[in-house]
Order: sequence, then structure tokens, then C-alpha cells
Amino acid sequence: MSVNTIDASLLRKCFLAGAKNLEIKKEWINELNVFPVPDGDTGTNMTLTIMSAANEVNALPEADIDQIAKAISSGSLRGARGNSGVILSQLLRGFTKAIRDSKEIDGNMISDSFQKAVETAYKAVMKPKEGTILTVAKAVAQAAADYEDKSDLGAMLETCVREGDEALARTPDLLPVLKEAGVVDSGGQGLMVVLHGALDAFNGLEIDLDFEAPETHVNIAPQPISTDNIEFGYCTEFIVKLDNEDAFTEEEEDNMKSYFLGLGDSLVFVVGDGMVKVHVHTNHPGKAFEKGLEYGQLTRMKVDNMREEHQEKLFKSSVVAAAREAEMKAKEEAEQAAKEAPRKENAFISVTIGDGLSDVFRELGVDVLIEGGQTMNPSTEDMLAAIEKAHAENVFILPNNKNVILAANQARDLVEDCSVHVIPTKTIPQGITAVVNFVPEKSPEENVEYMTEEIANVKSGEVTYAVRDTKIDGIEITSGDIMGIGDDGILAVGGDVPSVVMEMLDKLVDEDSELISLYYGKDYEEEACEELAELIRNKYPDLDVEENPGGQPIYYIVLSVE
Repeated sequence: MSVNTIDASLLRKCFLAGAKNLEIKKEWINELNVFPVPDGDTGTNMTLTIMSAANEVNALPEADIDQIAKAISSGSLRGARGNSGVILSQLLRGFTKAIRDSKEIDGNMISDSFQKAVETAYKAVMKPKEGTILTVAKAVAQAAADYEDKSDLGAMLETCVREGDEALARTPDLLPVLKEAGVVDSGGQGLMVVLHGALDAFNGLEIDLDFEAPETHVNIAPQPISTDNIEFGYCTEFIVKLDNEDAFTEEEEDNMKSYFLGLGDSLVFVVGDGMVKVHVHTNHPGKAFEKGLEYGQLTRMKVDNMREEHQEKLFKSSVVAAAREAEMKAKEEAEQAAKEAPRKENAFISVTIGDGLSDVFRELGVDVLIEGGQTMNPSTEDMLAAIEKAHAENVFILPNNKNVILAANQARDLVEDCSVHVIPTKTIPQGITAVVNFVPEKSPEENVEYMTEEIANVKSGEVTYAVRDTKIDGIEITSGDIMGIGDDGILAVGGDVPSVVMEMLDKLVDEDSELISLYYGKDYEEEACEELAELIRNKYPDLDVEENPGGQPIYYIVLSVE
């Protein structure tokens, strides 16, 4: 029997199936990135973005369309990472905005929601580029709008996905760099992977939707347990999906909790989002399950025999537990004191990578550092947490990576209690230059303008290795080659770091250059960097040359010319 509308249950299943499909294929999507660098991360960023939303949806086992739509929108917005993840979150935001307050979704609503998704995503990108995920999304929306018989939802969705695949195949014709590298757009591929997964679920395909349940952060005082004399032998865990959340009053909650307290010890009892999570050590797991069944369905059931497995499951000693508890308490008190303190007038947040570079930003007075990891792609949620920690009237964010700017802008737009200013720094050297040129006497707006002007005078470069054979800008690259990447593309390719750096500098240094800064990574020796700096001084005796420990992974050298 054909399905011509989508209810809340089917919407939930389709979304989770799309998320699952993306999670499975993220590494394949990573490999589609044009630059053959070891931090290609489109698939990872999109997956982390959609999984943030999937966790929120999974926390709503029984929900209407409005609740699911809000969970998808808020989860993806806050979890968005990288340009591809932010654009995906905007597509989901636009789509869900058009379906709220609906009991069922028909073909006309799907068409409207696809169109709203595209409009929202295009508005989020300052300079939309065709041949990307945006082009693919637009083709899907256009196919829905053009489909005549919208009462046949299944056929319409099949057509939309087919048109999306064809648009994806055409992306190399719109972006020459894709054609030269022999790949389609990785963000567009990620979107189609999501849509294919959702379509499979719509068509009734059995899909494993067993996601890890989101963690609930609850402070529990650790209790040391003697493993030599365990009174309650079974560690019992499960989740109750409440049959009637409204009927689960505080009195019912207290009665249920009291029962489990009488059944054993080490109780963790968490209530929220229509669920009860139970962890208890008991000699009667069956009685615990029976009690849970009085209130609803059981899921995530787990029983461990601690008497058999105690050697593998030793709890930390009471001394360690007490120290940890004291540390957590001190941290909470410090955070509370910081919140109650008067706001600073100005504060800086910087995305960084590597201990050495972090030290540089600290010495320059940056208030909050966001460790970006190998891909340097923190989420919107990470940005929001940093803004709160900065505790200032004016917060300046230095993304220091072109793939982080959209997430920073998204965080800025979500904050209402302070002024957030994103300086569009695309590299670490630009970030250093921006903070150096901050003038406290200027207004925030004047500083934004001044710092943005100054970072335009910085020429940056990064030296890493190629992970696959490809061709970019007419340059043949073989896996294992050393690559020098500048602000606008590949500057040099060779067999060793010094020769590549010298070739890069030939293209970066001009008559106005005064300073060359080198930051060596964790995989490049200090002595080797000193020898490289001496080579540079010999060739450019009129320029100052500085070498600094950066500690960054993947990139042997990060350099700047000013």
C-alpha cells in the first residue's frame, strides 16, 4: 500500500535513517575533498552535525511533528561544524520550520519545506557558490516544485532524489577544481547520502537505527565499593520509555525511586524527556525490570555479574574519588564566581591547534582558547560555551580557519546578552595579527574594521603531505609528496620540507615584506626548523625571521609573511 503522507513516527524514522547512512559513509565522503591533505573532514563535520540532532530526536521516543522538528533544528544548529555542517544545519532548520504545527506532511508541504530549506541555507552563506551542496539542494527543491502529482508522495520523493543525484554528478562542470581533481562536491554527496537513507526508510526498508543514547550529565558522588565482599552482585541498567509522561507525577517518581533504593545500592535515577534511566546494584535484576514495566517499555537493558567480573571493573579508590569530587567542586565554585563577577569590557576567543600556538595566543592576552583538534572545526555549541566563559560585553572571535567562520557567525547570531564580533581570520597567522592590532581605545566596530584590514596584509602558508594522487591547478600531486598550501591554493610541491618552504617564499615575499614567522609542528624537529630559518636568513638577509614551537599536528610548518 502506498504511503502519501508522513506522520511523526515516519518522520522520525526517515531522519534517523538519513543520519545513520551519513555516519556509515562519512569516511568515503572525507576522501572526496579536493585537497589531498590528511585533515579532509567534510564527512566528519556533516556527521557530527546531524548526529547532534539525531541524539535530540532519539531522546523523544514519543513525540509529535513539532517536537521532532524543534529537536532536529536545535540539535543541528548547536552541533554544526565546518562549512558543510553549518549549511546542512541551515537546510534542516529551513525544512523543519515549514512542517511545524502539522499532524501529517503531504507532497505540497514537502515541496514547500524543501524550498524553505534552500532559501535558509543560501541566506546563511555570504557568497554562495554553485557546484556545491547548495546547488544539489536547489535541484532537489526544484524537482519537488515541478512535480505535478504531489498526491503520489513516494514517486515525487524518488524523482527528487534522482534529480539530486544528477545535479551532484554535474558539480564538476560548475567547479573546475572538482573536475581537475576527478571528484564530485563532497558536501553535495553528504546531502544525497542523507536523502537516500531517508528515502529507504520511507519505502519501508529495514534499517538499523540503534544510535547510542545521549549522555545525561548528572553529578553523582562516587561511592567506593569493596570488590572483595560485594553485597549486591548484579549491576543492572535500563531505560523506561514512559507510557504516560503526564501521569508520572512527582509522587510516582518518589515511589519508584524508593523501591529501587530498597532493592540495592549505587542507585542512579534520572528522569527527563519521557524516559527514566535506572542504574542499580542489586541481587534481583528481574525485580528491577518488573518494576520498570509497570510504567512503560524497557530498552537498553544490561546486567553485569560483578562477582565474576570485578577484576575488570574495579572502581577507583575512595581517595581518588574524594580528590576528584573536591576538584569538581572547586571547578564549579570557580565557574559560579566567574559568572557572578562583573563582565569585562572586551574579550577574545581564538580557535587554536597545538600547545605552542596556544601559548602564543595566551601570551597575547586571548581569554578563551578552543582547541580545534586536527581538523580545527569546533561546533557552534563550542563557540557558545566559549562566549559564555569569556563573560564580556564585547566578544571577538578568531576562527583562524575558513571552515570555521560560518560556525562562529552562527553562534554570534544565537547570542543575545552580549555583542559578538567575528573577525574573518582564515589562518593562525591572521589570528595572531588580528589580536596584536587590537586597540583598546577604539570602539568595537572600529576594531573590527581595523583588524580586518590588517589581516589582509598577512600571507600565510602551511606545509603538509599528500594522502592521495590528484591534480590541482595543473600541478600533479602524488601520495606522499610534501605540499605547500597558501591562502589561495597550492604554492609548491616537492620531496622535502625545506625545498617546499623556499619555493613558497619565492611566491610570497615581495618588496614590502619585513617579517617571516615559522611555527614548527609536533612532527618537525626544532633543530630542523632552526636550519630552515638559517636558510631563509641567508636568502632574505633584509627580513627578520622568527621560529616558534607550534606543536600542531599534520602540518610540519605553518608560516606567515608580513
